[in-house]
Amino acid sequence: MAAHKGKRAVVTGAARGIGLETARRLHAEGAEVLAVDRTEASNSSGFETLTVDLTSAQEREQVVKEAGEIDYLVNAAGVIELAPIWEVDEKQWEHIMGVNAQALFFLTQQLAPKLRSGGAVVNLSSAAAKIGVPEGAVYAASKAAVISLTRSFAFALASRNVRVNAICPGIVDTPMQSAVTKSMAEIRGQTVEESMALRLKGIPLGRVATADEVAGVISFLLSGEASYLTGQAINVTGGMVTW
Repeated sequence: MAAHKGKRAVVTGAARGIGLETARRLHAEGAEVLAVDRTEASNSSGFETLTVDLTSAQEREQVVKEAGEIDYLVNAAGVIELAPIWEVDEKQWEHIMGVNAQALFFLTQQLAPKLRSGGAVVNLSSAAAKIGVPEGAVYAASKAAVISLTRSFAFALASRNVRVNAICPGIVDTPMQSAVTKSMAEIRGQTVEESMALRLKGIPLGRVATADEVAGVISFLLSGEASYLTGQAINVTGGMVTW
């Protein structure tokens, strides 16, 4: 329970879902946590919170100021909007890329000097980055960019003994995933139940993940137990993706 005692972490996208469960887990395991999101989260766990829009350079500066010296950065902030690939417009492209790739890049760039030796970064990519989703083409592209950026930062920070990895979750029981299933069903002319049943067929373990299960993998990647892992994109998909 004290795996991260004495460490300080910044977790983005921490108002709900995987980001929130990661903030809770790291705090429970001894870390000081600055939980960042564009919407204010109710916090019964006792960690620090900061409400900012990470697509704003000025508001990212607030994160840098509040963070101070840190050991961990978890980039969990992200958005998804589904649309048939032929109907995507530039506004949707810019919004999704702006949150999922651009904001992640510049926040990591700005916080990198604050990371202590022995620190670690975990970026949230997605299984979609590896398999492609016609209704989520821009989202998948943005998450593929996250994998590429993870590798680049891993090389850039290795000399400072800071590791950088990504995780690629599959279907996780979160509010975002519920919205995705509903939207996908509408686009494909299915019921929500039919859509979920078809998605579950592609998972060998036959179920969705909990947000806490994914947070556990993030906690491991941040810990000293993963001290020789960097530049990796780890699947958390129940076997849906294995490469």
